[in-house]
Amino acid sequence: MATPNELTAMRRAIAISAQGLGTTSPNPPVGCVILDRDGVPVGEGYHLRKGDHHAEVNALTAAGERAEGGTAVVTLEPCNHQGRTPPCRQALIDAKVSRVLMAVMDPTSRGEGGAAVLEQAGIEVERGVLEQEALLVLGPWLHSLRTGRPHITWAYTAGAVEEDDQAVIELRRTHDLVIRRNGTIEEGVPGGHGEDAFYVPLPPLGDEPEKALHALTEAGARMVLIEGTSNQAVPLFADVLDRVIIDVSVTPTSLRPIATSWPDAGALPSGFTLVGVSHLGPSVRLTGTRSVCGQ
Repeated sequence: MATPNELTAMRRAIAISAQGLGTTSPNPPVGCVILDRDGVPVGEGYHLRKGDHHAEVNALTAAGERAEGGTAVVTLEPCNHQGRTPPCRQALIDAKVSRVLMAVMDPTSRGEGGAAVLEQAGIEVERGVLEQEALLVLGPWLHSLRTGRPHITWAYTAGAVEEDDQAVIELRRTHDLVIRRNGTIEEGVPGGHGEDAFYVPLPPLGDEPEKALHALTEAGARMVLIEGTSNQAVPLFADVLDRVIIDVSVTPTSLRPIATSWPDAGALPSGFTLVGVSHLGPSVRLTGTRSVCGQ
């Protein structure tokens, strides 16, 4: 069972893994922390983009010889195949770590999987450590694998002129592609995915949802952001929206509402459940996810 110190390390790994959102696709955003024999953190790393070193290798590089006999804490099962980079499970074996904790199992593992190979090498493995917390970052990537399409978020400002503020700009940076209000499609982090691993599809996406989703998926996108209430992509993807983010302007403490109909009323559309509320200066941000039948 994971120790309190190891749980702290896993939460740190989850936190740093989020820095890969918007650039790692089609690869997953993964974080790793290395603890030495005494449980002291001696290295950490995350995956930035396809073709670059994976999280485990970056963490091991930072830890150096202090990784020997220590523990690797990683948000996703170490990969077990040779791609643009060597398999991460081999890097952990070569570093002579004694224990590996992983949050989420990798459904893309080849053969027996990285965890099984680590165990065969005599390394202690613990699975499912803080899995639900790790899914806060890995969830959209896994959703894309399961559905064969990107995880799609619709974001807009209710009852006001939609402008680009810092909150909107930062939201873009966590998505692979952004469909702007004028229909243009942009990389969330310009140039962030590197070369030969990702491309930006040319608009228009057409009027057939399946073909449009296929174009986004083939581009390498795992997370797509649609901006604005009048965006033509909203009706195109209405049946497959996974998340809605609404910025509602702050109001006086006592007010008779002017807008009473959605979307200007600042309420979630039908079929979505409120999962987050935060106060962002001039607005309140509501986050909703598509409701599951029976809940």
